[in-house]
Amino acid sequence: MKKQSFTSILIIILVLVLLITIIGSVIFIAISVNRTIRAAISPIQNMNNTISTQVSQLLNPTPTIIPDPVTIIRDIQSLARLETIQYSIEKVITAEINQGVFGPLFGDRLLLVAHGYVLAGVDLADLSEEDLWLEDGVLHVDLPLPEIFVATLENDKSYIYDRETGLLRKGEQDLETEARQAAEDAIREAAIEDGILTLAEQNAETYIERLLNSLGYMKVIFE
Repeated sequence: MKKQSFTSILIIILVLVLLITIIGSVIFIAISVNRTIRAAISPIQNMNNTISTQVSQLLNPTPTIIPDPVTIIRDIQSLARLETIQYSIEKVITAEINQGVFGPLFGDRLLLVAHGYVLAGVDLADLSEEDLWLEDGVLHVDLPLPEIFVATLENDKSYIYDRETGLLRKGEQDLETEARQAAEDAIREAAIEDGILTLAEQNAETYIERLLNSLGYMKVIFE
């Protein structure tokens, strides 16, 4: 009886070991198959991602800017401008079209408050050796004539104050452009009338005289 019980127990143990071995083998095979499937699917997934990215780039292209490797330099000028004065000017410009009897129907009128500045000085690039000479211990200097370097509007400060357009007119598109061009000319003329060129010349002489004094020429006369 004891021998039969021992045999039964041994058989049960062997069956359990066999089952554990079979289950372990199944698990190992399943893991191996899963890895194999993943390895096989991975290139397909990568290809799918690549294709998706390319399709997305085609549908939503990112602009590529390629500068031309050829550089063409049109002109080179040496500048020696001595800027000696700046005016800041405000002008009110009226621009209008068809302001006669039919103005209320076909007219167009605007008021532009124009802010701008004018920059003046002398261009020392025009100064040559013949324009400086020493005589009896006095240095004579013949400076170039003063000139306007810049006369322009400050667009961020300029604005349309008022505009009246006729009932049968949509508005002249170029009217504001023409008003701004006229404003630049008016600002330039206003600065000239106020004597900006004279002040530019005086300031240039003062600056040049101080520079020459520092170089040892204590007596300077501007011709």
